[in-house]
Amino acid sequence: MTTYIKHPLIKKDSIESRLYQQVLAGDVLKKGNTMVVAPTALGKTIVAILVAADRLQKVKNSKILILSPSKPLAIQHESSFKEFLNLPCASITGSVKTDDRVKRWEESRIISATPQTVESDLLNGRYDLSSVSLIVFDECHHGVGAYSYVYLASRYVKESNYNLILGLTASPGSDKSKIKEVCENLYIQNVVVKTESDRDVKPYFNPVKIDWARIDMSPELEKINNALEKALKIRLKTLKNMGILKTVSVTKVDILKTRGRIQGEIARTTNPKKELFQAISILSAVINIQHAQELVETQGVHPFNKYIKRLRKKTTKASKSLMNDPNFSRAVRLAHDAEKNGWEHPKLRALAEILKKELGTGDGQTTLKTARYDNKQDDKTSKVIVFTQFRDTLEMIHEKLEREGIKSAKFFGQATKDGEKGLTQKEQKEIIKAFRMGEYDVLISTSVAEEGIDIPAVDLVVLYEPVPSEVRMIQRRGRTGRKRTGRVKVLITNGTRDEGYYWSSVRKEDNMKNQLIDPKVLKELNDSAVARMDNEKKVKVIEKPKEEKLPLVYADSREGNSKVIRYLSQMEMDVKVHSMAVADYQVSDEVAIERKTAKDFVSSMIDKRLFKQARELSEEFKRPLMILEGDDLYSGMVNPNAIRGTIASIALDFGISIIPTRDAQDTAAMIKRIAIREQSGEKTNIQIRTDKKPASLWEQQLFIVESLPAIGPVNAKNLLEHFGSVANVFNASESELMEVEGIGKITAQNIRKVIESKYLYFKKEIKEKKLL
Repeated sequence: MTTYIKHPLIKKDSIESRLYQQVLAGDVLKKGNTMVVAPTALGKTIVAILVAADRLQKVKNSKILILSPSKPLAIQHESSFKEFLNLPCASITGSVKTDDRVKRWEESRIISATPQTVESDLLNGRYDLSSVSLIVFDECHHGVGAYSYVYLASRYVKESNYNLILGLTASPGSDKSKIKEVCENLYIQNVVVKTESDRDVKPYFNPVKIDWARIDMSPELEKINNALEKALKIRLKTLKNMGILKTVSVTKVDILKTRGRIQGEIARTTNPKKELFQAISILSAVINIQHAQELVETQGVHPFNKYIKRLRKKTTKASKSLMNDPNFSRAVRLAHDAEKNGWEHPKLRALAEILKKELGTGDGQTTLKTARYDNKQDDKTSKVIVFTQFRDTLEMIHEKLEREGIKSAKFFGQATKDGEKGLTQKEQKEIIKAFRMGEYDVLISTSVAEEGIDIPAVDLVVLYEPVPSEVRMIQRRGRTGRKRTGRVKVLITNGTRDEGYYWSSVRKEDNMKNQLIDPKVLKELNDSAVARMDNEKKVKVIEKPKEEKLPLVYADSREGNSKVIRYLSQMEMDVKVHSMAVADYQVSDEVAIERKTAKDFVSSMIDKRLFKQARELSEEFKRPLMILEGDDLYSGMVNPNAIRGTIASIALDFGISIIPTRDAQDTAAMIKRIAIREQSGEKTNIQIRTDKKPASLWEQQLFIVESLPAIGPVNAKNLLEHFGSVANVFNASESELMEVEGIGKITAQNIRKVIESKYLYFKKEIKEKKLL
């Protein structure tokens, strides 16, 4: 007989009583900030709900904040908490209007949100975290670098008087330093690991059987790959003769490290040798060839030909040298002929056979000698997800399945690639809904479906190629085995990168498990988190008296993901985030700051954005500044003298002072100093530039008339054409205004009211001061 959790805040007979979930929740409540590492479908969300119910009951009038890396996942958690708890629950994402977000925060006890949205609201002072008694970081392995989780955890520890942090993940990573960073950033003091082999978990866990299909490369692909190998070896030997490489037996990682080393040498040299730039060009060509080989070995000729098409459009020395190389050209020619003759990677045929057998649409035969297939567990229609790395391969698979009569849907991200628009969030939802309803049997997806998307449980997951990341392998595997025994098939081409990637992910996953159960590692993580927590409490933010105003800085909304705004908010600054037409930061009417990281400075110099931005900055502000952040300005492939010439032009031709800073924290400190200097003495209101100043006379006239109530560009143009000048528009009577097309009685009345009414701001201010 099934028993259920009994709690005043949990709906009756809604949560099945599972001892391991109750023990996990008890550990969190007893031991403090905890990371729960458990496979997908083990009920980590239920653990969060149990902890939330206890905190909401014991900490009166407090709130629970659940953070998720994507909007669909945030909405999914909102639905789960509503299903099980008896308290008001709402979601806060970027698609919700600002006022509605504030209202939802104030009226709800449980808030499920995306971290970037909460961060933006906090920085704008719309609400704070003081009343939050539990914050849940779902997919907490994201808590590294500049990700919003890091800032929110730090701010939560400072603002809340009864903080408790719960991190949830199926895969924190195999790298000890990465796990340590996540624990430090999220103040994790306790790590609990549950696996499918634990005795208390086994009765509730559906095992996932992993099977792999080994496939031999076709002779056609072997010929293409051999030609690419010859082109590669020539360049590796050249690099060895130049003293750049010690051996020609190198991996892609080795090449990337070597390129970084050479770039660093160029950056440290005033007049770099030409050989260094030559080496960079050859290394770039090597990277291109290695990627081309990976496509041939693991994907097929169609994705390879798509890649070549993109490579032809590049104008770099590396791409040109490849197109003129006889061995590379031979590979290109062979691949073109192969696709023309309909030759495809054997994986594609194998995939079609696997799907036909799974869906019951084929003859039940297979040419795979080592592939093993399970009998279907019941007569229900199977659902399958096929994962692939590349969008080109996704398109190829889709076309193949269509020809084979298998109903499939393409599922990929929102970014536009090669002119093909990405899927909007609405389109993604429609595809998932259709897949759930059975309109499609197979969902072909890139990595976008690994996490953060509410995809229904499937019977089979097929990996068109293995990935070297243990995190991604775990996420993909977690899409099956939720309702019954799950199955995963990995397609591996013999003797290729596929084999290396597969065993790399297996090794990393084993390392991750070993480290997470190592008492020494856990103690080290715990000690580090406790020390950081104590340090944060020592520097807890103390509110200043209201009469003492903080230095004010306006930041452009596009800077929202930078660390600079976070550091500014921690430096006792009044930071207001707005959409700004010019500059990244503004501290007075005359002073605005364009922030450029070294990488962004060089890239905007190459694509000509830099001089356009400099011109607009100098035209809009009397004293424009540019902050150049980072010490790796000369580490790229651009000649240092070209960069120096650009800096000189910015300073001399546009009159923009350039200030160097080390990093984001140094940039924030510099902006604070500038703001204090500008705002010393009597503080004045800052008029931020949400739109660029009109340049020409007619633009200025339109700009003035458009400022009238309910007047847009069309009505402004009609008014000016009718009356002939701005003065005549302002002097026109209500009835005269109504003669113009698009101007009704109410609009005319409002225009006259704005023009004729007395300016009462100062009188109102004096009156308020007298009352005080």
